[in-house]
Amino acid sequence: MNITETISKELTAGNDLPNFKAGDNITVYYTIKEGEKQRTQFFKGDVIQRKGSGATETFTIRKISHSIGVERIFPINSPLIEKIELNKKGKVRRARIYYLRELTGKKARIKEMR
Repeated sequence: MNITETISKELTAGNDLPNFKAGDNITVYYTIKEGEKQRTQFFKGDVIQRKGSGATETFTIRKISHSIGVERIFPINSPLIEKIELNKKGKVRRARIYYLRELTGKKARIKEMR
């Protein structure tokens, strides 16, 4: 085993995140540093994609804020992420659901898995 594999195993073993995939609705609680102050902010939306593997894995969340679509990319192994809550399991047929970017209103809803 080389050094990069060893480091990536150490990074991935530290966090206990729920299993989520594209289409799921999640809430990410993350720390924001403003000067010397710290506060926790949350970002709630639908997972558009998961990308990468190991220490470099990321996921993209999309939400609608004041009728404007907002997307944010988070690294899975970020120390700034405090916790991730799984709100709804979505039923989609794609791993990357970019088609949501063009949809608005009721068409942009994702069916919930039962």
